[in-house]
Amino acid sequence: MPPRIHAAWTRTLLQLIAVLAVAAIVGALVDHIWMALAVAALGVVAWHYWKLYDLLARLTSRSRVPPPQGDGVWQETDRMLHRGQQDMRARKRRLIGMLRAYRAVAAALPDAVVVVDRNSQRVQWFNRAATTLLGLQMPRDLGKPVGDTLQPLPVAHWLAQGRRAEPMLDVPSPHSSGTRLELRLIPYSDDLWLLLARDVTRIMKLEQMRRDFVANVSHELRTPLTVVHGYLEMLDPADQPEWAPMLAEMQNQSQRMTQLVEDLLTLSRLEAQESIGDETVSMASMLATLRRELEVLSQGRHTIAVEDSSPTDLVGSTRELHSAFSNLVSNAVRYTPAGGRITIRYAPLTGGGVALSVEDTGYGIPAAHLPRITERFYRVSTSRSRESGGTGLGLAIVKHVLHLHQARLEIDSEVGRGSRFACHFTADRVRARDPQYYGATA
Repeated sequence: MPPRIHAAWTRTLLQLIAVLAVAAIVGALVDHIWMALAVAALGVVAWHYWKLYDLLARLTSRSRVPPPQGDGVWQETDRMLHRGQQDMRARKRRLIGMLRAYRAVAAALPDAVVVVDRNSQRVQWFNRAATTLLGLQMPRDLGKPVGDTLQPLPVAHWLAQGRRAEPMLDVPSPHSSGTRLELRLIPYSDDLWLLLARDVTRIMKLEQMRRDFVANVSHELRTPLTVVHGYLEMLDPADQPEWAPMLAEMQNQSQRMTQLVEDLLTLSRLEAQESIGDETVSMASMLATLRRELEVLSQGRHTIAVEDSSPTDLVGSTRELHSAFSNLVSNAVRYTPAGGRITIRYAPLTGGGVALSVEDTGYGIPAAHLPRITERFYRVSTSRSRESGGTGLGLAIVKHVLHLHQARLEIDSEVGRGSRFACHFTADRVRARDPQYYGATA
């Protein structure tokens, strides 16, 4: 106990003893000592109750009354409570100031910020940009379900995914026609989510210009390359033996250019698609086709295994999925030395999904390159890729095909021990297979 408080307590106790001593003396003089002590004790209790009432009145009062003067225990209690109230008011002012500053910052952001209740999915607060980009109005839309206020955007199902919700990279604005938005959901507490909307109209227009340019240039290059390749095939190296190495190199490079143009056109077509077909893809037939391709590409240089342990098929586009899986298979052959092992595995995942993976015992990929390995033309080893005939677009095609199927690509690799490329499909893309087509091959 601090000395000041201890002194006040001692002083009050001495005052009580003094009052009782005076009462005893007066009682002795009038020959009613116990009655005098009882009256004095009742007076002391009444005085303390009155001080307690006064203290409660001060605590519940909104007026700022200075603490009373004195050096007793009640006066010290009043001073301590007064200091506590002052500190609390100061903290409250600081918190209000910080809250206003944060709200001013959020209101000034060019991106729309919407605070959404996690359980009810109702709008709790939004900034000015949310009015411009999403059409939310204050106070009309406060407390309303965010799915209703952002119609026709399909955000209700998206919000239901919570922390697993992937960003919606390109959606139309529900308020401004011609405006494209990127939506992100950030769960920043147990009860509240942050919905961010960014105007990506200019970025999407630039991206569309790039797509159109690549598609047009690739299309225009296809015809002259076909002509050049055709004339090269007409030239017989036996007529001019000294030209044989040059003709062989020209044919290789024209074939490589043709493959590059075809891959660019495939990428442009995939980027232009917003949805994919819903045909049933027979995975038994797909795995058999991939095995044949693997055997042709390998030419007996590798040990090959195909494992089918999930009695399911996929829903999507057979053409696009074959293109993606075939790219993974050709990469495995290209980057696995002779004598290595390549395994195609189709297996179930926890939660009802499935994964098709291609594993090899090849060169492996350094960890520093993994985040960028699916970018266009990104090469881990430029010389090795060109020697093997790669265009640098295979994994970019795989990524786009999987994106159209709401799937994802998982890459595990270690230098000198090989790589594993796994295509993960959600349960929505899985269908039960006819039992007569189910089996495992190795």
